[in-house]
Amino acid sequence: MPKQASSELRQIEGKILFIRGCRVMLDSDLAGLYQVEVKALNQAVRRNLARFPSDFMFQLNDVEAASLRSQFVTLKNRRGTHRKYRPYAFTELGVAMLSSVLRSARAIDVNIEIMRAFVRLRRLLHAHAGLGLRVAALERKYDERFKVVFDAIRNIMTPDDGPRRLIGFRKRADK
Repeated sequence: MPKQASSELRQIEGKILFIRGCRVMLDSDLAGLYQVEVKALNQAVRRNLARFPSDFMFQLNDVEAASLRSQFVTLKNRRGTHRKYRPYAFTELGVAMLSSVLRSARAIDVNIEIMRAFVRLRRLLHAHAGLGLRVAALERKYDERFKVVFDAIRNIMTPDDGPRRLIGFRKRADK
């Protein structure tokens, strides 16, 4: 794999999020990769809604959207600088379907890289599952002397999908 493709693959992998138990990409990230406006991407999807059932695409709820928005440290106070609507999240199947909706050479190239990123993540997760089975077998084989080591390995393997601590200031309630 060429060096440029490898860095693009890593960039795409960084945009894959875990929301509602699914690996998804947001419409704004996809629009950036496809080099189209978010509005144009969502308009093309709305024109072809029959191609995007709920397991292909869903709109974030208010809490999810606010959580994503709160991760940006500085927000501009000008009119028109924020999204009017909640973002859409596309699963791997939805991203694959986007190539049939956005008919351009760029869309085809980007979709190929995105599919490679999803496959690579799936392989990594599968590899971790195999590693977990091996650790369990070793733990059964050896006694309590290595329990601390096995606990540490299991701790490293467990992804931290919990809520992150928000960065910023909290407004105190007036007395």
